[in-house]
Formats: sequence, C-alpha cells, structure tokens
Amino acid sequence: MFENEYDVIVVGAGHAGSEAAASAANLGCSTLLITMNLQNIAQMSCNPAMGGIAKGQIVREIDALGGYSGIVSDRTAIQFKMLNKSKGPAMWSPRVQSDRMRFAEEWRLFLEQTPNLDFYQEMVSGLIVEKGVIRGVKTSLGIEIKAKTVVLTNGTFLNGLIHIGDKQFGGGRAGEKAATGITEQLIDFGFDAGRMKTGTPPRVDGRSLDYSKMGEQPGDENPEKFSYSNLTTPLKKQKSCYMTYTSSQVHDLLREGFDRSPMFNGRIKSIGPRYCPSIEDKINRFADKDRHQLFVEPEGWNTVEVYVNGFSTSLPEDVQFKALRSVVGFENVKFFRPGYAIEYDYFPPTQLKHTLETKLISGLFFAGQINGTTGYEEAASQGLMAGINAAQKVKEEEAFILKRSEAYIGVLIDDLITKGTEEPYRMFTSRAEYRTLLRQDNADFRLTPMAHKIGLASAERMKRMEEKEKKATAFVQFFKDTSVSPEEANPILEAKNSSSVKQSGKMFKLFSRPQITLDDVKQFKKVKAYIEEHDLDKEVVEQTEIQIKYSGYIEKEKNNADKLNRLENIKIPDNFDYTKLKSLSFEACEKMSKIRPATISQASRISGVSPSDISVLLVYMGR
Repeated sequence: MFENEYDVIVVGAGHAGSEAAASAANLGCSTLLITMNLQNIAQMSCNPAMGGIAKGQIVREIDALGGYSGIVSDRTAIQFKMLNKSKGPAMWSPRVQSDRMRFAEEWRLFLEQTPNLDFYQEMVSGLIVEKGVIRGVKTSLGIEIKAKTVVLTNGTFLNGLIHIGDKQFGGGRAGEKAATGITEQLIDFGFDAGRMKTGTPPRVDGRSLDYSKMGEQPGDENPEKFSYSNLTTPLKKQKSCYMTYTSSQVHDLLREGFDRSPMFNGRIKSIGPRYCPSIEDKINRFADKDRHQLFVEPEGWNTVEVYVNGFSTSLPEDVQFKALRSVVGFENVKFFRPGYAIEYDYFPPTQLKHTLETKLISGLFFAGQINGTTGYEEAASQGLMAGINAAQKVKEEEAFILKRSEAYIGVLIDDLITKGTEEPYRMFTSRAEYRTLLRQDNADFRLTPMAHKIGLASAERMKRMEEKEKKATAFVQFFKDTSVSPEEANPILEAKNSSSVKQSGKMFKLFSRPQITLDDVKQFKKVKAYIEEHDLDKEVVEQTEIQIKYSGYIEKEKNNADKLNRLENIKIPDNFDYTKLKSLSFEACEKMSKIRPATISQASRISGVSPSDISVLLVYMGR
C-alpha cells in the first residue's frame, strides 16, 4: 500500500494535525494524514467554540496565512461575538460558538478536497529513525511507511488516562483508546517527557433545562466573521447561549465527593490548566466566593446536547449529577455524559527549534498539546507552522519563522521554545509586548504577503488584502488633507463635551480626539460622500479609524519592535561553546547551552539570563 516515500506524514488529525496536513499538501508536498479514527477529524474535544481573548487573533492569523480554521469556524458558527469592544482595538477578540458536528464535517470535507493529501486510519506506534534523521513511522499492524519529515500532533492521546472519581481507564478522550509506544521510544532517543492534565464538563440534555430561569446571552447585533476571504459571509441568524450560577448549596454537595476526587486524593499528579480550572479546584481555591458563573452553550443548530462551560470536573458521576441538579435551571437535568479529567504525555518544548522541528531528530516536528499548550487555536497555529516548515525543509527552502512583533503565533512559539512550560500554556493578549501592532483587524496586512511569498496564501487573497490596504491608506490621507470649519465641527464637538474650535482644522486632528467616534465624523458631508463614492466597506472604515485614533501608540510600538529586531538579526552559531565566555554567569551558560538560542534576542528572553550576560554575548559577537 505504501511503496512510495511521502514528503510529510502527519500523525493525529485534531486541530494541529488538520492544519499541518493542509498546509504541507497545499505547498505541493505529498502528504499522509494518519489518525486512529477518520470519523473524528478536527473533533472539538472540549467546548464547541473557536476564538476568544487572544485566541481570536490567532484564528485570524491562521486565516491570513492561508490556513482553514477561520473559514471552517465561519461556515459552522451558530453565534458570533466580538469580545472586549469596550476596550481599545488591541484587546478586541472575535469568538464564535460552533456547531460541533458540522465543524468536524466541514474540516473533513476541506481536507478531502485538498490535492496531494492521502488518509490512513491506524495507530502509529513508533518512529523510524536512522542516524538522528527521521525516515518514517511504524503502525500497530507492523506497517512501515517512509517519509522525509514527520509531524507529531498526538493531542491528549499519548498514554492518555481518564479519571472520573476513583475510576480510571486508558483513553485519548471519552470513547477512544490511548496511543502507546511513541513516548517510550522518544525517551530512548534522549527526549525529556512530562505529564499534564486537562478536563471537561458534563454534556447534558437541553430539553431537560429551564432556560426561563437563566440569563440569555445573544450574539452581536451586527456579527462579523473570522476569514478575510470571500469564501464566507457573516451569520444572518444566531443561537443564544445562557448563563446561570452555582451556589453555596452546590458547593457543599460537590465537597461531599472530595474524598473520592482524583485531584485531592493524589491519583492525579500532573498539573492542569491554570486559567481553566475544574469546578472543585475553583471552590477549593476561591473558598470566599459563594457562586461561580456557568455558561450554557448549545452544541449546534439541531442537536439538543448542551455544554456546561465552567463546570469542568473529575468528581464521581453521582456527585456531578446531584450538584448540577441544584443549579438554577438545572433542577431536572439529564446527563448525556459526565465530565472527566485526562492525563497525558507531553514533551517540554525547549527541545524544539523555532520551526517546531526537534533538535534531537532531524525532520521530526511536534505541534499542539504534545508541546504543552491548551486550546484548539494554539494547537491549530502550531500545526500550520509545523506543516509549512516540514514542507520548506523537504523543498530545501528557507524556514518560515514569525517574530514576536509580527504575530501572536510568533509570541506563542517563542514563549514555548525559549521559556518552556510546566503547566498547559494558554495565549493571552498580555503575553505580547506589541499587542497594538498584533490586532485582530490587521492580521492580513501583517501575514498575507509572507504567506503569498511561500505559495500558501492565494493570489486572490493577496489582491483582496492590497485593495483593502490601498483604500484604508487613501482614507487616512483624506482625513489628513481635508479641513472642516468651526460651523460644521462645533455642534458635534459640543454634543460630545469636547472643546470647540475657533478656526478651520484638519479632520485627522479632530478625529484623533478620544471622545469623537466614527459615527460622529460620518455626520460631516465630505466624509459621508467619500465613503459612498469609494464604496468603502466596514473593514476599511474600521481600519482607518484605528490607524487614526491609535497612530501614536502604533508608531511607538513599531519603533520598539525595530530596536528589538536588530538583536534578532545577530545570529548565534548553533554549535557555539558558551563555556569559553568566562564572564557569563553559570546559570546563563547552563541555560543557553541547553536551549541553544538562535539569536541574541531569543537569548535575552531565557529565564535566568541577565542583561549583563547579554552584554557579554554582544561584545563577543561584535568582535
């Protein structure tokens, strides 16, 4: 069956594996996607949603690069929300509630229509490695499949162990068996491995809930979308989510099961996600709070299955049921399936290069939860980058690396390989030093030209981006060139409690005032006429507003990024001997010898490396 050698084999078909397979195949490489169950491609194992704080920016970046997550999310959305609209645009984050079954179906159909991509259903139990170079994979049936590169995206399947109360059983997620063999082999090759934990809440029957007792959470009045392409359109109708709360009575009922909780009786030894704690963890850590929010999220347009967001748990199923029945609106709840925790193997990501290729085995790439991350979006972005770089390696072309000042994806990968992680890593806007540059609205400006250059973003995408950029630049210039009289300006200024003007001035200056909004300046006849004459859509107008209102901040961040990028250009040889620099601190020498930073800039971000250590390196490199 497998006589020919593949360019790229992708192991696992979750969010990371799906993006990896698509990007490698779309770059012209013969690609094989191997998964234990082809019915579960791009399964939403946890909540049925894409995007959110910082995660929404990542989905837009994936889309701008030519990945599929944004398009699939748009086509299968049941609700859209732009979060953080009350804050500045650096914080705006798109999020969709998804139809779980449709999402997986859409991904599979997309992949099946991708040229150069083959599929095979089986468990990969080992790797074929010769003299430190990957040569292919072995399956549980004993089949050897040859490849020039391999991308491992095993999710929570590597020696996965599921916990429900004092019961535990092997599995990659509920109803699916764990994957074995790979961890042990990688440890034999010299890799460090660790264990992490994540969890999921019960799924319940929506027909058994009383929504009249809960608060409705509708989508945006004028919903937007993720994809910059013309392959999707905003939602015309939306489905609401609902909100309710736990209570001190619910907490007391949950505490009754603490003695049987794997979290508290020592059965679970690994670390779970800090920012998505289980309900038992929340009531234990925040004992002063007598209630916690629960978001009641529908799983799709036509299913009655409901996801209870905020009630992730590994308590015994009888305790889960009893406690949930005491929640307002859940008095008659029926379970579809209980919540559970899962422990799985990961490999500390400091063992990777910026390309996500392992340092120990040439041609072997890791992406997703195997690197210690949590979340579909983080996984998908790593899969995309690993797939691109596997293809670039096969084609003997330059590695594709995003800087911290260019993308949240760049921040994510640099954080992982430079700092590592001992708990499931989640992206936040606060992790990015240049978040005013890395907004969700301009991901196409930042990334589409790069992706087009390597052949991933289409000519059509490039053309759309250039037209949008041209129109936005021209509209900004219009505000800089056009004057407005006091007679026209003052009524609007006074209505907004902004000081009036005594003489004509440029609209740009007026629009820069914090109180003055886009709706205000649209009242000027010249602005209204310009928008109509040039047929400007919402994206262009919004882009113009951000560029005018935040021009000072954007310019400042660009200058800071330029300074740092000078250090990015000072490369450190891969085999550099840090022990010969006697002025380096012992800790810096040890950490840099282990992580082997590629540039001075990366070295400066390693924990334990001080500014004086960087000065020593700079002096040496200067020589």
